[in-house]
Amino acid sequence: MSKDAIVLGAGIVGVSTAIHLQRRGRQVTLIDRKAPGKETSYGNAGLIQREGVVPYGFPQQLGLLLRYAINNRIDAHYHMRALPGQLAFLARYWWNSNSKRHDVISRAYAPLIENSVSEHNDLILASHAEELIRKDGWMEIFRTAAKRDEELAEAERLRLEFGVDYEALSKEDIARLEPNISGPFIGGLRWRDPWSVLDPLGLTNAYLRYFESLGGRVANGDAASLGQFGSGWKVMTSEGSIEADDAVLALGPWADTATYRLGYNFPLGVKRGYHMHYAVEGNAVLNNWTLDKERGYFLAPMNQGIRLTTGAEFARRDAPKTPVQLDRAEKVARTIFPLGERLDPEPWMGARPCTPDMMPIIGKAPRHEGLWFAFGHAHHGLTLGPVTGRVLAELILGEKPFIDVSAYAPERFAP
Repeated sequence: MSKDAIVLGAGIVGVSTAIHLQRRGRQVTLIDRKAPGKETSYGNAGLIQREGVVPYGFPQQLGLLLRYAINNRIDAHYHMRALPGQLAFLARYWWNSNSKRHDVISRAYAPLIENSVSEHNDLILASHAEELIRKDGWMEIFRTAAKRDEELAEAERLRLEFGVDYEALSKEDIARLEPNISGPFIGGLRWRDPWSVLDPLGLTNAYLRYFESLGGRVANGDAASLGQFGSGWKVMTSEGSIEADDAVLALGPWADTATYRLGYNFPLGVKRGYHMHYAVEGNAVLNNWTLDKERGYFLAPMNQGIRLTTGAEFARRDAPKTPVQLDRAEKVARTIFPLGERLDPEPWMGARPCTPDMMPIIGKAPRHEGLWFAFGHAHHGLTLGPVTGRVLAELILGEKPFIDVSAYAPERFAP
């Protein structure tokens, strides 16, 4: 007899989980209060980051911390009034970013990243979404020899330890690859393994259509209505009450609200981020997903236009937008590439769900039967959606996960 499952949250993680459960014989209802893929899964840089085996750590150098304290950078910004409520999270994040602890975390994190491209490829082929994907990597460009040498040394370490592929770029290589980029760039590197996405929302929607073709259902509802019902779970939707044996919380930056109601107190934080799409002037073309490394902004040639993305903003999740990083980034980006007019009516803003040890929370709820967690992916939600969906479905069905997922277990925060 087949069992039913509810997946709450229709971002890339939730949609991927729903697919893998539906494939394994569960009758799945995917529930969100908004249209699928419209939150954090929409606003990223569009990268499936096979090279991202080292999660983004908290700066350790005193000089860099002092520069961030001035609060005038593109790659990081903070709301002063939000800091008191985030100090406990930030302190644990800083502590885990110590080089020794960060190295241990990276090795535990690597299996997810190492399977990110192959698991996406599975769903890309199944959903006929090949036209949304490019397989030529992305590049970082450097303004100083010191930064170039530092980053190339780190790339070589990742190649030796994790099998990540890259190539060093000269000033002439950058000019050849990007004839419309100008500026004081003395070199760069191209990460060869990652894939890029021309339309992140389009990719989520392609996966969603595939899920529906398997017999999965999509409904509008709110996770706040989730409650236990007999030996299973129930949630209210626009179609009425839906009951299931298992419920998955894939709620991204809103996961803490739902889990707190159920008696869990995970140390979740958020890093907000912004993007804007631009036209180009004249016949200019941007060929590559490109990071201006020392300035901390990203340019991505997407279907909607050139997407400019910013770094992290430390603020309350639901505080009003303060897109100062975007304004700073646009000012610099216009000096290196002929951006045209803004194409969006206002800057997009989203929130990345983060844990202080930089790894997602994937697994069974410690104190509830039939309740499962899949959130906390920080900067790599798009990258890790399909691999998370597979391993969680394997856990739910009682199968042995194809990679070791013990490091991501909820028990590390909620015994």
